[in-house]
Amino acid sequence: MIQREFQRLPISAGTSTAQPSPNTLRGAETNFFASAADQEFDITILAQAVHVTAKPVQYAWSYGDGTSLGPQTAAGGPLPQDRWGEKTLTSHVYTQTGDFPVVLTTHFQGTYSVNGGPPLPIPGQGQFSSPPQTVSVWRTITRNYADTCLQNPQGQGCPGVAPPPPGP
Repeated sequence: MIQREFQRLPISAGTSTAQPSPNTLRGAETNFFASAADQEFDITILAQAVHVTAKPVQYAWSYGDGTSLGPQTAAGGPLPQDRWGEKTLTSHVYTQTGDFPVVLTTHFQGTYSVNGGPPLPIPGQGQFSSPPQTVSVWRTITRNYADTCLQNPQGQGCPGVAPPPPGP
């Protein structure tokens, strides 16, 4: 009964953050990390006062492109901007451009106490999913030039010069 009630609690699934966001690049590592907190609830079951604590213990990502990661204990973490693009335990590389709905599912382990008694474990885990977060995956174009804008102020890529048309 406690396990069923645990699944019905309004537990916040946590949030997933992408770096870079909301746009990332095809073929580059996109760092994802989860933020979830312990949560406490006071409910009544069979006329008894029950205190429930939910603790995040595992995380799973659905990256929106048919691939997923987890569940795993690593929540990941933010990277400084100068390290964006590095592979992490929770990063993902998109192979196509487009908009992808990323969903974080957080697995919570629970304990409960009845009428102020000792905390007891709730069997199994509760799984709670966040609303989808859209990540837009873009492509990049790299061009190499033989001279600088000082040498050729009218060269492609120099200020005031129109960019070349997109290639294939």
